[in-house]
Amino acid sequence: MESSQESVITRDIHRTFPAHEYFKDTGGDGQDSLYKICKAYSVYDEEIGYCQGHSFLAAVLLLHMPEEQAFCILVKIMYDYGLRELYKNNLEGLRRKFYQLEKLMQEQLPDLYNHFVEQNLEAHMYASQWFLTLFTAKFPLCMVFHIIDLLLCEGLNVIFNVALALLKTSKEDLLQADFEGALKFFRVQLPKRYRAEENARRLMEQACNVKVPTKKLKKYEREYQMMRENQLQQEDPLDRYKRENRRLQEASMRLEQENDDLAHELVTSKIALRNDLDQAEDKADVLNKELLLTKQKLVETEEEKRKQEEETAQLKEIFRKQLEKAESEIKKTSAIIAEYKQICSQLSSRLERQQVASKEELEVVKGKLMTCKHCSEIFSKEGTLKVPAAKERSGEDTDDEKDALKKQLREMELDLAQTKLQLVEAKCKIQELEHQRGALMSEIQTAKNSWFSKTLNSIKTATGTQPLQQPQLSSSPKEGST
Repeated sequence: MESSQESVITRDIHRTFPAHEYFKDTGGDGQDSLYKICKAYSVYDEEIGYCQGHSFLAAVLLLHMPEEQAFCILVKIMYDYGLRELYKNNLEGLRRKFYQLEKLMQEQLPDLYNHFVEQNLEAHMYASQWFLTLFTAKFPLCMVFHIIDLLLCEGLNVIFNVALALLKTSKEDLLQADFEGALKFFRVQLPKRYRAEENARRLMEQACNVKVPTKKLKKYEREYQMMRENQLQQEDPLDRYKRENRRLQEASMRLEQENDDLAHELVTSKIALRNDLDQAEDKADVLNKELLLTKQKLVETEEEKRKQEEETAQLKEIFRKQLEKAESEIKKTSAIIAEYKQICSQLSSRLERQQVASKEELEVVKGKLMTCKHCSEIFSKEGTLKVPAAKERSGEDTDDEKDALKKQLREMELDLAQTKLQLVEAKCKIQELEHQRGALMSEIQTAKNSWFSKTLNSIKTATGTQPLQQPQLSSSPKEGST
C-alpha cells in the first residue's frame, strides 16, 4: 500500500544514525528495513501516521531483531505502552507529561525548578525528544538500550525516572547556566557525558533509585485536566467553537479521504479480481486442452507399450532358443574334448610302454650277442652294430614306423590344440550370449518401469508423439565348430 508520508520517511531515514555501520549506506539493508517499518506503521496507524522520531525508535529495535519483530514491538510500544497517546489531540498528552515532570522537579529539585522558572526555561524546550523518541535521538546507543529495557519492563513512566536522574546529575552545571547555556548543555554536552558504558550504567542505577509514585502522577494528571478545563471555560466561546469546528472539519476531511481511499481500493480490488478470474478461465481452457491431448497420447502410449511387450516376448523366445543351442554346442564340445583327452592319454601311455619294452628287449639281445664269439663280430669297438644292407634296411623300416608314430602323435596333439581353441571360442560365445541376455533383460525391465514417465515427458514437450525405436535383434553369433 502507498503512504502519503513516504517523502518524509525517506528524508528521515538518511538522518537516523548515519554514522552507524548498519544504517550508513544509502539503499543498504539497514535503511531498507527501516524504511519498510516506518512506512508500514504509517499505513497501520492512520490516525497518527508517521511522526518525526519514529525512525530512531525503529532503528534501535532493528539492531536487536528482524524487521517483522521490530515492527510488532513498535506497535506494542505505541499502543499498549501508550506512546501514541502523546501524539493525539494536537500533542495534548505530551503537554500533560511536561506538567507532570515540572511538578516532580518542583518537589524533588526545587532549586533547579526555581532556576528554570527565572530563566523562563520550560519543559517542552528540552524534554520533547525525551518523551517522543524515548531518548533515542540524541543519547548514545549504550544508554538507549538500557532505557528501552527498563521501559519494556516497567512501562512509559520510566521516562520520568531517567529524566529526573539526568537533571540530578547535571544540577550543578544547569544552575550556573543561563537560558542559552542551558539549552546548549541539553543539546550537546549532556549526551556526550554518557558515551562511556560505565557512565550510562551509573545513570541507570540512579534512575532506578528515583522514586516516582504512581499516585502523584495521577494526581498531577487530574490537576492538569482541571487546569485545562478552567482555561477552556475562560476562553471565548466563539474561539472554542471555532477550534471545535476546525477539529470537526479536519476529522470530516480525514474520514472523506479514508472513504475515497476505500472506494479506490474497492474498485482496484474488483478490477484485480476480474483480471484474476479471466486468467483463471483462460488457464482452465488450456488445462482442458492439455488434458484431452494427454488422454489421447496415453491411449497411443498404451498401444505402443503393448507392441513393445509383444516384441519383448519375441526377443525373449529367440534369446532362449539361442541360449539352448549354445548350451547344446557347449555340451558337445565338452564331450569331444574329453574324448580327445582320453585317446591322447591312452596313446601316450601305450607309446611309453612300447618304448620301455623295446629298450629292455634290445638290451637283452645285445647282452646275449656280446657273449657269442661269432655274433660279437657284428659289433664295432665303439659298440655300434655292424649289420648287412638288408638288416640296415630293416632298421630303416623300424625308423619309418617310429616316424609314422611320431607323425600320428603330432597330428593328435594338433587336433587337441584345435579342440582347445574351439573350447575357448565356445566360452567366448557363451559370455557374449550372457551379455546379450543381460542387456535384453535390462531393456525389458526399463520398458516395463519407465514407459509412463516417457509418456509424461513426451506430453510436456507438446511436439507430437515420436515413434519409439524398435529394438533390433543382433545377428546370431556364429556357431563354433565341433
